[in-house]
Amino acid sequence: MTGNEAVAMGVKLSRVKVVAAYPITPQTTIVEKLAEMVANGDLDSKFIEVESEHSAMSSVTASEITGVRSYTASSSHGILYMHEALHWAAGMRVPLVMSVVNRAIGPPWNIWGEQTDTFNQRDTGWMQIYCETNQEAMDSIMLGYKIAENKKILLPVMNMLDAFTLSHTSEPVEIRNEKTAADYLGDLDLDFKLDFNNPASYGSLASPDSPFMEMKRDMRDSMYNAVGTIKNEISSFNELFDADLPGLTENFMMEDADYALVTAGAISSTAKYTVRKMRERGQKVGLIRLYFYRPFPAEEILKAVKGLKALGVVERNLSFGQRGPTFEDVVSSLYGRVNIPIRDYVVGLGGRDVRVKDYEKMFENLIEGNNEIDWINVEVK
Repeated sequence: MTGNEAVAMGVKLSRVKVVAAYPITPQTTIVEKLAEMVANGDLDSKFIEVESEHSAMSSVTASEITGVRSYTASSSHGILYMHEALHWAAGMRVPLVMSVVNRAIGPPWNIWGEQTDTFNQRDTGWMQIYCETNQEAMDSIMLGYKIAENKKILLPVMNMLDAFTLSHTSEPVEIRNEKTAADYLGDLDLDFKLDFNNPASYGSLASPDSPFMEMKRDMRDSMYNAVGTIKNEISSFNELFDADLPGLTENFMMEDADYALVTAGAISSTAKYTVRKMRERGQKVGLIRLYFYRPFPAEEILKAVKGLKALGVVERNLSFGQRGPTFEDVVSSLYGRVNIPIRDYVVGLGGRDVRVKDYEKMFENLIEGNNEIDWINVEVK
């Protein structure tokens, strides 16, 4: 099945009761598939057609705080339009899961894949997962709800898959057992929810002397403390479903590597192929794949890079006026703890292919110690 079909199946397995939908390429077929499931009676859910992405997020935030497991999906400019509502969902501690099919930001107008849209949302308070395969795209929906609904966390989850490379491309996907999935997740159980019989309010006005700062710190602490829960839940998920989800990161051929790259998303598959190819030539290279980007897996990266001669960070996103966000997070997490050269490479913007020879060029740049390259496969005029 395609990545978008796999996501819809993950939503079905999670027994989501409210779906809010607004179309945007290349996400649209996720909610179209869910609409079909609802219409056919395959999914017992309320399907809400809204007039904008902002309304989609507002709708599922509202349904969640009544104690109903809810879902939406979007891409690109839709996520930008949601930006305010994303902060509200996280600040109100709503355990939503939303899928984002990563797509370029215009202008110029572009519907193909890159990750700038969701890297721009890294500070909204949402946990972030970047999938490499369609199997991960499906499994990460169920895992996302399990983590988000943990009462020590109660933060929403973004589940990312790359435009067209995963969203519209078919791969073998093992559909998990519905009864096992239902037992695994159970029902959404909030200690505080909107109820006509027990009136309460969410998001009330808070003065400077109120616990505003304390609440924000609690969000920050919950995100940090989620690391342990994520590890445990991944282990439990893999055992229960005979699955193969990585940890917060995946280390590929890192045991004796001298040089390594950090990647996220579907472009990691090409990177792994390149690592195997270069290993056959006797070059000790490896790969660190980010599965979770928020909370940022600082300790996992620190353990993986010890002994390296150089590290490269592959960014399929763009930050103007400073290095890429992944590079900054990697450097920040390693500052004062390990002393190795770290370089930043911008790749694949607007859906441009990231090829084996591009990865070979990055590895060769690391090995040679040449810091002149930072944009890969781009024509400089």
